[in-house]
Amino acid sequence: MRQVRPIFKREFAGYFRTPVAYVFLVSFLLISVALSFSRFGGFFKSGVASLDAYFGFFPWLFLFIVPAAGMRLWSEEKRSGTVELLFTLPVTTLEAVMGKFLAGWAFLALAVALSFPMAVTIGYLGSPDWGVVASSYFGAVMMAGGFLGVCSLTSAFTKNQVVSFVVSLLACAVLVFLGYSGFTSFLEGFLPVSAADAISNFSFITHFSPMVRGVIDLKDVVFFLSLMGFTLFLNVLALER
Repeated sequence: MRQVRPIFKREFAGYFRTPVAYVFLVSFLLISVALSFSRFGGFFKSGVASLDAYFGFFPWLFLFIVPAAGMRLWSEEKRSGTVELLFTLPVTTLEAVMGKFLAGWAFLALAVALSFPMAVTIGYLGSPDWGVVASSYFGAVMMAGGFLGVCSLTSAFTKNQVVSFVVSLLACAVLVFLGYSGFTSFLEGFLPVSAADAISNFSFITHFSPMVRGVIDLKDVVFFLSLMGFTLFLNVLALER
């Protein structure tokens, strides 16, 4: 795995070679803050020094933001023909996949970390539970990795970034809506409760929500790590074939 670091550095720096990365970061922060302060978020109406209203929108925000960031991971390499050049270098497919994924994940983690003024705000307005705040940030980064794993996999199947974005959006939408309370209630209408609960366990929301409440359960961490590992494994297979 010696070549992971050079690929990581190349890919992470590549995000900032064009103004797109800066537009992405600013847009993400503005939209996330606007949603939390909107009448749907009710940041001030809650009367509690908490970031629940802020992080509550993250699964839905990541549904569009992460596919936009991840659609270029492999589709751009295929379109430009540089993927062949990449694999003529002394680098394995696994190293290439890991390097690209970790660079994208670090970029998304940076986007999440830049929202620290929200944490400063609640600290100024009240006395928040900083353990819950830290848990929420940790959960957001883990969920971003899960989203990106799916997007990296879909990007490996096409040369077209738009197609990659649409397919990633649809795949991630399934993994979000499986845990939506309305969808779970719908499933319970014709499935046993245990079966509906089992299906909802494959959702991002199911495993992210406890972290927003300050509960870091091993099963939630394992879910995100397993999803990342499984999608990256399939990513390697897709590129090798």
